[in-house]
Amino acid sequence: MKLSLGDKIFNIANVIFLGLIALVTMFPIYYVFVVSFTEPAEYLQKTIVLWPDNWSLASYRYLLSAPTFIQAIGVSTFLAVVGTLCSLIVTSSFAYALSRKKFKGRRVILLLVLFTILFSPGIIPNYLLVKELGLINSLWSVILVSLSNGWFVILMKGFYDSISDTLVEAATIDGCNDITAWIKIILPLSLPSIAAFGLFFAVQYWNQYFNALLYLNDASKWPIQVLLQNMLIDSSSSSLGDVDPLIKPPPSQTLKMAAVVIAIVPIICVYPFLQKHFAKGVMIGSIKE
Repeated sequence: MKLSLGDKIFNIANVIFLGLIALVTMFPIYYVFVVSFTEPAEYLQKTIVLWPDNWSLASYRYLLSAPTFIQAIGVSTFLAVVGTLCSLIVTSSFAYALSRKKFKGRRVILLLVLFTILFSPGIIPNYLLVKELGLINSLWSVILVSLSNGWFVILMKGFYDSISDTLVEAATIDGCNDITAWIKIILPLSLPSIAAFGLFFAVQYWNQYFNALLYLNDASKWPIQVLLQNMLIDSSSSSLGDVDPLIKPPPSQTLKMAAVVIAIVPIICVYPFLQKHFAKGVMIGSIKE
């Protein structure tokens, strides 16, 4: 198909415009990455660093020698792994139960789930509930308050609705109960949804900030995001706690950039492994065969 002159001009202008947007969007990420690997002495001499003459791991060595930073990474890893597993189990089992037409009271429960999407109890009731349960300063408080939400349950229910009931009926004839059918038949067919929601939950738990700040008073239990926020506010490296005095601290700005890189790299590394299922998972419930 031959393009007219107007179409060619539009395509060229479109490419230039989108390229500029991509450049503006990616530049902050590029700048953070470059500064984190810049030699401290070179960073102090330059106003802005677009490409360092000398690459250095000094900021990363200093961060990884700080027990507080390592502890924060461990807390975030625990929240991301354990929290994601718990959320997937609760969300998928709850959604599967709501998708079973023979489940009595499913419509009432479904309305209650929809109600939670429209109306939230607020911060104070949540805090009082966590306090009454004795979970203040417990990592489980951060996990339990984020365990699931009504929107994810509705989306996963839509995926289960697209699976033919004849599969479960055939399994029942072979002697399987609902739980066995869910584990052995439905879950293997649900890998796209599990992968998509697993990525959503992993990002949610890894980036936990407000709930951790609200329920965790002990600084030793703070995840990486809370520690990073303190580092960005504090102009010194005092928020990292006791570090080997023999190690000379790099400029606070390069430390902050290195901490940001470490905070975003795990999620960036996880995504390629789930990309195969993620493309199908984002269409959960949109098409019913």
